[in-house]
Amino acid sequence: MSVEDYIIRAMDKKGTMRIFIALTTKLVEDARKIHNTSPVVTAALGRTLTACSIMGMMMKGEEESVSIQLKGDGPVGTVLAIGNPKGEVKGYVGNPEIYLPLKENGKLDVGGAVGKNGKIIVIKDIGLKDPYIGQSNIVSGEIAEDLANYFAYSEQQPSAVNLGVLVDRDLSVKAAGGYILQLLPDVSDEDIDILEEKISNAEPISTLIDKGLTPEAILQNIFGKFDVEILEKHDVVFKCNCSRERIEKALISLGKEEIESIIKDEGKAEVVCHFCNKKYYFTKEDLKSLI
Repeated sequence: MSVEDYIIRAMDKKGTMRIFIALTTKLVEDARKIHNTSPVVTAALGRTLTACSIMGMMMKGEEESVSIQLKGDGPVGTVLAIGNPKGEVKGYVGNPEIYLPLKENGKLDVGGAVGKNGKIIVIKDIGLKDPYIGQSNIVSGEIAEDLANYFAYSEQQPSAVNLGVLVDRDLSVKAAGGYILQLLPDVSDEDIDILEEKISNAEPISTLIDKGLTPEAILQNIFGKFDVEILEKHDVVFKCNCSRERIEKALISLGKEEIESIIKDEGKAEVVCHFCNKKYYFTKEDLKSLI
């Protein structure tokens, strides 16, 4: 039986670093099934969903949300994920079925799929009138590096980001997860040197998860030297909050003329949710009731 996905939040006893580690194998596999993604797209979407689930846990209020959008010049098009503090995350890609040759090291070419030129845009809705919008340039298209660059330049937050998705021969997700380490102001140069060495010598996160290591075990494996303490553990799941009511509001927002045009030309409407591919059907009478 597979272990359910979850994230842990930890901090060292000195209060100089905070660490979020996520296990997201099931979540990414659910996304793959919904969007019927090719291996390289599974990796791109899976890494983005994993990062977004962690950033959702960084949010405070129940109704808050965060989205990560990668708009590169690669064939996958836009990659988008939206998460919240309840551990719910959803996402989609522009082109789910692209295929690219493997890189020379045998790994999936996520950077080639996303593209090396473009923007990573993070939107945080914290309940204020206007959301916080931050952006930075895509540096590699590999997503983890792009996010670390975003944190450094847009939020002035030194961070290490590691994201991984291992795709099996049958195209299913064998292992997925990641971590975000954020350094706090009082961290010493000596500790930074040790961290850099530990991180660079560690096996890929997807390999560790594939070997059966839990987020708690990964915490000890990479960061155990720092006397770390787990402060919180939270389940994460791929979950879409679309509903007929939301779709109706979207149709109403098109305006009376547009709805009348749909009634005249089509006599009905089918609306498909981008995030979960659920279909909503509206008869002529349904559409008339929205005018």
